[in-house]
Amino acid sequence: MEIYKDLSNPNSKEFEQLLNNQLSKIKLTEGTIVEGKINKITDKFVFLFIEGLKSEPVLDINELKSLGQESNMKVGGKISVLIEKIEDKNGEVIVSANKAQKIKGWDKLVEAYEKKEPIMGKITSKCKGGCIVEHIDTGSLMFLPGSQISDKPLKDISHLMNEPQKFALIKLDKLRGNACVSRREIISSFKKEDKAKIIEKYKVGDIIKGAEVKGYSTFGCFFNVNGELDVLVHLQEISYSRVNHPDEVFNIGEKHDLKVISVDKEKLQVGCSVKQMSPDPFEQIDNYKLNNTYKFVVKKLQDFGAFCELAELPGFTALLHSSELSWNKKNVSAKKMFKVGDEIDCVITEIDKEKRRVAISHRLTLENPFETFSKKYPVGSVVNGEIINKNEYSLFVKVEDINVDTFLHCNDLTYLNNGEEELNKYKKGDKIQVKVLEVKVDEQKIRVGYKQTQKDPLDWFGDKVKNQTITVKIISTDNKGLVVRPEGCEMDFIIKKSQIAINSADARPSRFTGGEKVDCAISEIDLDKRKISLSMKLLEEIEKKEALKKYGAEGSGKNLPFSSLSDDLKKKDKSK
Repeated sequence: MEIYKDLSNPNSKEFEQLLNNQLSKIKLTEGTIVEGKINKITDKFVFLFIEGLKSEPVLDINELKSLGQESNMKVGGKISVLIEKIEDKNGEVIVSANKAQKIKGWDKLVEAYEKKEPIMGKITSKCKGGCIVEHIDTGSLMFLPGSQISDKPLKDISHLMNEPQKFALIKLDKLRGNACVSRREIISSFKKEDKAKIIEKYKVGDIIKGAEVKGYSTFGCFFNVNGELDVLVHLQEISYSRVNHPDEVFNIGEKHDLKVISVDKEKLQVGCSVKQMSPDPFEQIDNYKLNNTYKFVVKKLQDFGAFCELAELPGFTALLHSSELSWNKKNVSAKKMFKVGDEIDCVITEIDKEKRRVAISHRLTLENPFETFSKKYPVGSVVNGEIINKNEYSLFVKVEDINVDTFLHCNDLTYLNNGEEELNKYKKGDKIQVKVLEVKVDEQKIRVGYKQTQKDPLDWFGDKVKNQTITVKIISTDNKGLVVRPEGCEMDFIIKKSQIAINSADARPSRFTGGEKVDCAISEIDLDKRKISLSMKLLEEIEKKEALKKYGAEGSGKNLPFSSLSDDLKKKDKSK
C-alpha cells in the first residue's frame, strides 16, 4: 500500500498509467450482458471475475440453483450475468444471472414472433383464465389462454401437463415483457392441410347424403358430413317458407340430404342447401285459396305455435300460431294439443308471395263458441253460471252449457255497496245467475252483470221529478255532510254540507245526531246516468219563494204609516 501514498513517485505514476491503459481497452456499461468466470465458490456465494471491472461481483448460490445452472458451478465455469450497477454506494458491482437469462429468453421470443416460428414449451401450472407455459430453451414464462388450449373444449388437461410440445406466439407486450401463446393454432394448422384435401372432393351441384345436424346459429345451421367436414346451410337455404331460426325446422342429430351450392378453397368453406333438394312449392301456390280448409301435417312444435306441412304438397310449410289453436283457451300450447306427425285440418288465412309466408288457423275449423253464445243468449238474457276464476277487480263466469268464459266487473255486482268490497264475498266455484250485457264475437268478449238481475233501488225515483219534496232519514253525519236514505228506498245518498241550509250558520252537519227524519228536494235526477242529487237548501228556497208569492213581496209594509220615519230622521241630522 506504500506505493499509493506518494503519487509523485515514478513507480506509482507508472502503475497508474498501466492500470488506466488496461481499463480503457475494455469498456463496460450498465444494462449489458457479459460472461463471468467463477473464481471462488463458498457455501452461500459464487465470486466471478469479469475483465474490465475493478472488483469481483458476487452471486447468491441459490439464484444459480433456481436457474438450473448447477453444472456450471465450478471454478473456471462461465455464467452470463446482467450488469445492473458498475459501482454502488459501497463500491461493489451488482450483477444478476436471473435477469440475464430472462433478457436472452425474451430476445429469442421476439425473434420467433417476428419470423412466425413455433416455440417449444411445457404447461407447468393452471391459473385464472388459462395456464402458465415455460419456454424450454430459456425458462421464460408465458400465458396460455383457456380458449387457446385446444380446438374443442377439454374438461381435463392433465395429460398435457409438463409435456414438451409446440406453441405459437400470438401476442407480445414488449413494454411489460409479457408473452401469450396458443396450442390451438398449432393443432389447427395441421387440420387445415387435411381440410384442404377434403374440400377438393366437393364441387357445386354435388348431393351429400345423410348429413347430421350438428349445431345452430342465428344465420344458419351446421351439418357434419361423414365425420370429416362441417358445412353451413344458410338460413335462407333451409326452406322455401320463412324461417326465423334453424331450430324451427331441424333438431340436433337429425340427418338430411344436402346440395352443394358453393365451394371456397381459400376460406376452406362449403355452402349447402336443403330447400334446393326439392322444387319450389310456392310455384303451386295459386292452386290453394284463402279461407279454404286443407289437411296439414305437424312438423315442428314451438312455444309460440307449430310449423305444419301441407299434406298433399311436401315442403310447403305454414305457421300455425298459438293464437289460432282455440277459441276460448288462452295461452294454449301446441305441444299439449298436438304431436309431431299429427294430421290436422287448418284454414289458410294469409298468403304473402313476396315474403313467401303462409299463415293457417286450426280454430276456424272448429265451432265458434262466441257465435253460439250470441245466438242462444242474446243481450238481455239471464243465464246460470259458475265462477271459474277471480282477480282483484272482476269475476270470470262460465255459462253452464257453453264452454266459454264471461267477464263480470265488480261494478256490476251490486247497486248498494262498494264493488270491490262486494267482490270479497265471492269465491271460485260459487254458482251465480247473471244477465248478458254485451257480446262482441269478433273480439271474443262477453260481459255479464249480477246486479242487473236484482231490483234497481233507483226505480223508486221512477215517478219522481226535479224539485219534488221527499222525506229522508238521516243515517249518519260527518264534516262533509249528511248520509240519508229516502223512505221506501234501499239506497243511501249524500246531502253536501253546502246544501243543508241557506244560512251558512245553519249549514252545520253537527245539528243532527242521526235518526231524524227531514224533508228535502230533488235538485238533480237523471236515471239514465244513474245520478240523483238531494238538497235541503233547495227545499228552503222553494218554500220561501212560495211564501213570498202567497203573502206578498219582500218589500211588503213599506207603505204603512211611519214606514219611512227612520230614513227621514237620517236626512234631518245631515241638514243640521
